[in-house]
Amino acid sequence: MTRFSERTLAGVPGKHEVTVAGAAHPRATLALTSAATAVALMTYTAPMVTLPDIAAALHTPLSAQAWLLNGTPLGLAALLLVAGSLADDYGRRRIFLAGTFALGITTALSALTSSTLLFTLTRIAQGAASAALLASSLGLIVHAFPTPRGRLHATGVWGAFVSGGIALGPLVAGAMPDWRVAYGVLGAAAIVVAALGVRTLSESRAPRGGRPDLAGAVTFGLALVALVAALTLGRDGWLRAPVGLLLLAAVLLVGVFALVERRGATPMIDLGLLRHRPFLASSAGGLFTGLAVIGLFSFLPALLQKTLGLSAMDTAWLFLLWSGLSFAVALQARRLAGRVPPRHQLALGFLLHAAGVLTMLGALDSGSWPRLLPGLVIAGVGSGLLNAALPLLSVESVPAARAAMGSGAQQTFRYIGSCAGVALTIAIATSAGSGPAHGADIAMVVSAALAVLAAVSVVVLRERA
Repeated sequence: MTRFSERTLAGVPGKHEVTVAGAAHPRATLALTSAATAVALMTYTAPMVTLPDIAAALHTPLSAQAWLLNGTPLGLAALLLVAGSLADDYGRRRIFLAGTFALGITTALSALTSSTLLFTLTRIAQGAASAALLASSLGLIVHAFPTPRGRLHATGVWGAFVSGGIALGPLVAGAMPDWRVAYGVLGAAAIVVAALGVRTLSESRAPRGGRPDLAGAVTFGLALVALVAALTLGRDGWLRAPVGLLLLAAVLLVGVFALVERRGATPMIDLGLLRHRPFLASSAGGLFTGLAVIGLFSFLPALLQKTLGLSAMDTAWLFLLWSGLSFAVALQARRLAGRVPPRHQLALGFLLHAAGVLTMLGALDSGSWPRLLPGLVIAGVGSGLLNAALPLLSVESVPAARAAMGSGAQQTFRYIGSCAGVALTIAIATSAGSGPAHGADIAMVVSAALAVLAAVSVVVLRERA
């Protein structure tokens, strides 16, 4: 593994890991951070099977439904980097608890919304709260498990709960009598986890000094909003002036963000990291997971309900085959450590996703949901490998003192990809002239192609000897 100096990452020499409030309780830390992560992912994936009901209740047109799904990943992608820095500088326990409490409150507020705009804003707030929670979780875990063996086990369990949250979110939402009740239940669960963490978690930090990089957060967030808006509007024509102007604005804002990061005393991310292949491999893995996997599977349940006439609960059970296998495989994939490098595990996961998605081609057009089963099994195994390898690679690509930043960077790219992937999938699937079933096939082919490109990318980005 490439070793970086503390100066390279922090910009301040001589700053080391600091324990503030007693010894960490490893098992309790792992249990609480994993539980909170699962709740955050459940909140994130709940609209997958309730999107038609939410859109009907809020009178959301088809052209705007991408925002119902993209609110949370937008908030996540915009704030994960700054949340990781805040966790390292001001205390991982503090940021974790604040994020978990905020997730509970904002999720409950979603149940009370009456318009597309208000629901989207509460979803963005959920994403911001989840950013604080997720970015600090791995930092707490790394502090609680200082040995390589312990860290390997802990990150494997945490990665499995990512898959578990993805699996349970649609089931909980589908089982409730109304989507508003589901959000109330998830909000209460987040507040309970936060309350348990108040007396259990110990504080740690790796301070860099200086102020939070708010300018970087603002410019990065605006760039992401411009990109998602362009992809959403692209459904009605990719060559229209508003689409081009938004894409140009996104590019310009990324340039401004790069300038801010280069000149800032305590940037959200040291751009010099982009010269290091392990960090690039981690970032590319996160980006393509969002683009190829999350983007497709976020909207595919809604397509199944529309084309096959499945109910929300039937769709949730069907997708449990994918997400449940992902959970089980991620939980057991830690046994591959030492035998299969995380990069190779990522590549295998992407290739399995591509194979599974291609296996599902034509299933929606034929009106036969059993035809989806083999593809969901193959893709579920691939997703599990991805979810197990990504957190391990993210903390291995940076020093332990910057684990929260490394986790935040990888997950930022993951949710950037998710925002773009959801908008792109909806644009492709709903703009096909021959109907949503044919559009779904085109979206699956695009997803498979992106997954193959991802597999090649993470293998090429191997560390030089």
